[in-house]
Amino acid sequence: MIFLPRNRKIENIQKQREKVAMPPEELPCVPLKGGDVAFPTALIPFHVERESAIKALDKVVENSERYLILVSQKNQNVEIPDSADLYEIGTFSRLLQLVKLPDGSIRALAEGIIRVKITEYTQKEPFLLCKYEALEKRVRKSKDLVAVMRLLKSKALKYFEMTKRLPEDAFSELSLIDDPDKLVDTIISFTELSLENKQKFLEIIDPKTRIIEFLKYLNSEIELLKIEAEIDDKVKEKIDKGQKEFYLREKIETIKNELGDDTSETDELKEKLKKGHYPQEVRRTIEKEIERFEKMYPSSPEATVSRNYIDWLFDIPWYSKTKEDVNVERASKILEADHYGLEDVKDRILDYIAVKQLNENAKSPILCLVGPPGVGKTSLGMSLARALNRKFGQITLGGMRDEAEIRGHRRTYVGALPGRIIQTLVKVGVNNPVILLDEIDKMGISFQGDPAAALLEVLDPEQNSRFVDNYIEIPFDLSGVVFVTTANTVESIPPALLDRMEVIEIPGYTFQEKVEIAKRFLIPKLIREYGMEKIKIRITDEAIGKIIEDYTLESGVRNLERTLSKLLRKMARNIVKNHENAITVKSVEELLGAPMLVRSQIPSKPSIGETIGLAWTPTGGEVLVIEATATVGNSQTLITGNLGNVMKESVTIAMTLCKSLCDDKYEFFKTHDFHIHAPEGAIPKDGPSAGIAILTSLCSVVMGKAVRNDIAMTGEITLNGKVLAIGGLREKILAAKRFGIKEVIIPKLNEPMVRKMKEDVTSGIKIHYVEDVKEVLEEVFDVR
Repeated sequence: MIFLPRNRKIENIQKQREKVAMPPEELPCVPLKGGDVAFPTALIPFHVERESAIKALDKVVENSERYLILVSQKNQNVEIPDSADLYEIGTFSRLLQLVKLPDGSIRALAEGIIRVKITEYTQKEPFLLCKYEALEKRVRKSKDLVAVMRLLKSKALKYFEMTKRLPEDAFSELSLIDDPDKLVDTIISFTELSLENKQKFLEIIDPKTRIIEFLKYLNSEIELLKIEAEIDDKVKEKIDKGQKEFYLREKIETIKNELGDDTSETDELKEKLKKGHYPQEVRRTIEKEIERFEKMYPSSPEATVSRNYIDWLFDIPWYSKTKEDVNVERASKILEADHYGLEDVKDRILDYIAVKQLNENAKSPILCLVGPPGVGKTSLGMSLARALNRKFGQITLGGMRDEAEIRGHRRTYVGALPGRIIQTLVKVGVNNPVILLDEIDKMGISFQGDPAAALLEVLDPEQNSRFVDNYIEIPFDLSGVVFVTTANTVESIPPALLDRMEVIEIPGYTFQEKVEIAKRFLIPKLIREYGMEKIKIRITDEAIGKIIEDYTLESGVRNLERTLSKLLRKMARNIVKNHENAITVKSVEELLGAPMLVRSQIPSKPSIGETIGLAWTPTGGEVLVIEATATVGNSQTLITGNLGNVMKESVTIAMTLCKSLCDDKYEFFKTHDFHIHAPEGAIPKDGPSAGIAILTSLCSVVMGKAVRNDIAMTGEITLNGKVLAIGGLREKILAAKRFGIKEVIIPKLNEPMVRKMKEDVTSGIKIHYVEDVKEVLEEVFDVR
């Protein structure tokens, strides 16, 4: 915004206003961007890029008077403003100068004349054309107006003295302005008003009201400037005080030295270093850091960082360790007391302890406990620490995305800390604890690095003896640490990391194991928590069995513990009211309500196209029903149910094999479409083990034979009809038992795996071993 030079008298402006007393009824309207507002007493430079505004200026130039309306745009982000995007009050102006730039845009200069109110937009294309009415009115200079003008000049001079925004040669010119509108507009040009406030002052017509409102704004700004000045003075005073304190501290230090009083902070650190037992490299680093700390100003940020670093170096257990009590018999008793079942896992842990008993310098393997949630993976790590008489530390890796969480942050960062490995060692206070790395399969990768890559060094016995944390920057020996990791599945663990670990699979619990765990561990634990030891509560095995079968459906015992907890809370109310302390099968349903598990997915009777398959998930085995149907068509195949690529390939193989087995049904295949569906479509499904179930459903539809509903199956198929081995068999058999299925079909190649299973896993269920798909079809279509 440029204001008219002094040699252009206000009378000339008034004459111009008189000349436009009868202006054209309609004028082009140009919206101003960039927060600009056109004032009547100012020269307004503006830049135009929009095609509609350029066309409007072309139209203005055609008129000898070059009149136009300048109005501010409310939202600066709108490229093609409508009437709603523009303010109602603008300025009637005359275009003085127009320059077209090489990029097609225009720089223009206009002279504001009078305020106007836009009453109607008569044209929107190709440019805005509007009707308007003048808002100017003549005001006599009263004593009140002169008084407020003087006050405004006084406040403005004070404001500009504080901000230094007005050039010195402009102070005298400001005092000579006698037009109230020009006075306000001139002052506004040297302030940092927002678009809304500028528009507000443009729309105030009465000069006295306008000056009074602007005085309020100036008073507020002056008060804020005073507060800022006071804050600056206080900061400067604080700095001066700090320098004075530094000088006095130096004098006090000198006096203490003269008197022989050596009890400074650095001396305490030196004494601690002298008494402690640290590696030579650590000792040299601490000495060097103490020297640097001694030369720093005590309250400086660098001194805090240096002191924290020294404290971490002191706290790390460089040589401190726990004396192991390696005894296989003692360890066996601890593991048996803490966990029921899990014989394979216990045997592997006892094997390791036996080796340690023979050779205490034997390298510790990295155990990876893999199994569904709630089977006791975390508590096994705690039991291992007890069995070895070592301290226990736990690091949860689930959701970790920052490599610095493992290796630590560089000390150059604000709030830097060592990684979780070093922090855990400091917390337990020894360098040979058992550290459990929980949920190792749930780490992520982000722009901050890959935590799994940082763990490669930690979990490699050949490298971790010289582990370097980014914060400590000194190698630390991790070879004495026993690392145990846990995961629900190994698929999401990077291969390089998995190669460093010894995987021990922890299967889900059988029905009988869950009953024993509830009786021996869960119920006694909950009774202690609820203070019910004095009350002799009796829970029958049948009641526990009903809870397991009808209220929990899991591989572990986590939901079982929650359900038992709810049951005991309900029982506590009964004891208070009726003094009943026995829980039977009947009272379970009274206390917990109707059974929560609905087994509607299992076919209630033999049916065409419905086959019961068995699937493995990270949370245990599941029953998977495969449905197939045929409709009139042209041999198209539709697959639904959120199936993965491998399972879709199994459908393709099954369809080809079905055509081969039912070659006499050529016309049926040619004239029908087939739809294969796996219910519960929201759940992703993948893997090849549903091959025989998919084939059975297709053959059932083609042959028109119903499939037995009391038999489940699992197995991968080939194009020549062979049935291949599958994984997760134990979990699948347990899932079949949970759903009351009495017979299962599995590949003949999995027979050795079944022989290794305990009797309570296979008891009560008949297993059919098959090598060819024809054996499967013979078994399932024999409806009994």
